[in-house]
Amino acid sequence: MALDPTVRAQLLALARQALEARVRDQQAPEVPEQLNVPASGLFVTINHAGQLRGCLGTLSAEQGLAEATTRLAGDVSRDDHRFRPVTPGELDDITIDLSVLTPTERVDDPATIEVGRHGLIVQQGGRRGLLLPQVATEHGWDRETFLAQTCVKAGLPPDAWRRGATVYRFEADVFSEEDE
Repeated sequence: MALDPTVRAQLLALARQALEARVRDQQAPEVPEQLNVPASGLFVTINHAGQLRGCLGTLSAEQGLAEATTRLAGDVSRDDHRFRPVTPGELDDITIDLSVLTPTERVDDPATIEVGRHGLIVQQGGRRGLLLPQVATEHGWDRETFLAQTCVKAGLPPDAWRRGATVYRFEADVFSEEDE
């Protein structure tokens, strides 16, 4: 499900413009209509000097990929409650990653989850946790640890996936300014 390299580069440039505009209290960039293709979901991750600085996303990019990129790249600079707002002085050391998601599918057999290929959503009651595919790889997790950590992200016990929580998987086309 990989996007064309030209589209990837344009989306990253748009994300950079939107991030910098929000941090500098300027107007968001115009959304190029040709980039507003449908997408199932999108996550924007920012890293500062190699450390996570923010990550926000949506599971329904109904307004289109470019619109979601512009909105989320601006929002991640201020609205990830785990981090203080990004300052203009940090911008030169920030890199942006985009993860364009496929539709989710329910997992009936956890053995079908492939670490490094699938991202996970665990849901039970009013709680839901999501981890992108690259998270398990970055941490060296096996399938069961990935499932447990997704439960923890949802605020559930680590074994909730064994005790009635619903598990979904998805894939993502992940690309970064560092790769371009």
